[in-house]
Amino acid sequence: MAKKYFGTDGIRGKVGEYPITADFMLKLGWATGRVFAKEGSGFVLVGKDTRISGYMFESALEAGLSAAGVDTRMLGPMPTPGIAYLTRTLRAKAGIVISASHNPYYDNGIKFFSVNGTKLPDAMEHQIEQYIDAPMTTVESAKLGKVKRVSDAAGRYIEFCKSTVPANLDFKGMRIVIDCAHGATYHIAPHVFSEVGAEVVVIGGEPDGLNINDECGATHPEVLATKVMEYRADLGIALDGDGDRVLMVDHKGEIVDGDELIYIIAKSFHEKGKLSGPVVGTLMSNLGMEHALKDMGIPLFRANVGDRYVMELLAEKKGMLGGEGSGHIICLDKTTTGDGIISALQVLAEMKFAGKSLHELKSGMKKYPQVLINVRTEKKVKLDEIDAVKKAVEAVEKKLGEKGRVLLRSSGTEPLVRVMVEGVDEEEVNKYANQLANDVRKAIAS
Repeated sequence: MAKKYFGTDGIRGKVGEYPITADFMLKLGWATGRVFAKEGSGFVLVGKDTRISGYMFESALEAGLSAAGVDTRMLGPMPTPGIAYLTRTLRAKAGIVISASHNPYYDNGIKFFSVNGTKLPDAMEHQIEQYIDAPMTTVESAKLGKVKRVSDAAGRYIEFCKSTVPANLDFKGMRIVIDCAHGATYHIAPHVFSEVGAEVVVIGGEPDGLNINDECGATHPEVLATKVMEYRADLGIALDGDGDRVLMVDHKGEIVDGDELIYIIAKSFHEKGKLSGPVVGTLMSNLGMEHALKDMGIPLFRANVGDRYVMELLAEKKGMLGGEGSGHIICLDKTTTGDGIISALQVLAEMKFAGKSLHELKSGMKKYPQVLINVRTEKKVKLDEIDAVKKAVEAVEKKLGEKGRVLLRSSGTEPLVRVMVEGVDEEEVNKYANQLANDVRKAIAS
């Protein structure tokens, strides 16, 4: 059954436009409380990133949960993976995250974690939606939910992050520039990396409620690249607004994306005998990563784009490492969700173990040129039912052979067909991508 409010990653939109409004959040808090009240006594954790609307929404959620008779523990600004961790270790009924991740400040959203620190099952989201559409009631005064603040939330999560690398590993002598995107990691990441011994330079660490992800962080790593060169640092770490994504910059100022970081972590785990199962990427993961992993005997499986689908395929294939080129990396042997800080720590640990720079570590994987062209359509089309499109794709695939690939997919949100061609030769890839995009336009128009 289709969901009315929940998307693939919670509920998200522009602040002030339904359903990202104070009255909806009040009802959502109450609906969530009604569902979890059935689970017995306990409390729900509520955390947020640094965008200004977080104050409004945490108050509304708190009021709704209280009206349903459920206690709340407030975390304040915390990275999304930190909320997942605390939900699990504090044995909360659920964790609620108020964040729109890498989006601008005027967007916001809500996502949930189960008691296991994973996404809520579909059945529970359906139950919450049923209550959202029901009349709101309030429990008797003696049964109203109470609210407390978790004062040591940041410290707990900092210690957990540090515990994911060996305690005897010393990062002294390593200079790191960290871009916190003026987001939820601003008071976490600098402590983690300095407490493991690194010299830390912080940028994007002064949130004012409006500057989250604004020309900084993982969505704009070129800012970090400039600072790495300026400070002559060994590397840079770019996090996004809620801390579940990471990109890095090597000492030459070159950006190291999620695919390259997954390759480095996979190689490190594989050589130490710690990698179990295949690696999971997405349909957009670079072919160079697939080939580099194959050379080590590590299979790559591709999920649909989105961390939810990566997680589902990891569970199905019994894998422990996966992610996306955007920097959302999941290390299931360390934690239950994508975590930018923990992923970065694994890369730093490999730098120390191997005695190599980040630039040297990434050089084992050759990224293939990848060209993406959006073809606008009048309406959504079923590509697999258009013979001319199938023939055009087959012709390009035949020319590329094993040294390239083609991906056509319809956008789930816009009237677009995304045409992606990837291969060894950049000039050839550009030619085939434009040729295929023109063929798709003609086939759709006819």
